[in-house]
Amino acid sequence: MNHDAYDDAYIAGILNGVRTIAIVGASANEVRPSYFVTKYLIDKGYEVFPVNPGHAGKELLGRMTYSSLAGIPVAIDMVDVFRASAAVPQIVDEILALDPLPKVLWTQLTVRNDEAAARAEAAGIKVVMNRCPKIEYARLAGEIGWTGVNSGVLSSRRPLMRPGFQSFGIRAK
Repeated sequence: MNHDAYDDAYIAGILNGVRTIAIVGASANEVRPSYFVTKYLIDKGYEVFPVNPGHAGKELLGRMTYSSLAGIPVAIDMVDVFRASAAVPQIVDEILALDPLPKVLWTQLTVRNDEAAARAEAAGIKVVMNRCPKIEYARLAGEIGWTGVNSGVLSSRRPLMRPGFQSFGIRAK
């Protein structure tokens, strides 16, 4: 697969099709991107499992943190990687040892390892690299357009917000 560009339908299919997400490299530091991506995905209704050996056994955003993928007690649909590109082959080794296999390997912005991706794809796992599920979800759901970004229209008018939880998401409940 060409990992330089992804169809919107491919990304939306993944985000609609997964329910459980392991975030490898999740941080308890509130200013780290992995923290607010974890929070965002939880808020969108995904069941998120933080993976960080240094924080294992402690809670992060109300979720238990695990030291490895193998320690997670349920089947994982997607593994989201917040680690350096050089760490991806070892993470793919961990993924391929799981039973059942996750449906998706997703690596964050600037994280890419084509050899590891090819191994995952050979095992039937979909791969997305150098993308952020939070950004992709918001873009596909139109949330980014609320402020004029990516909409082609800049306006000082605020969007009409409904009472309660705001989810203009792409996920079916």
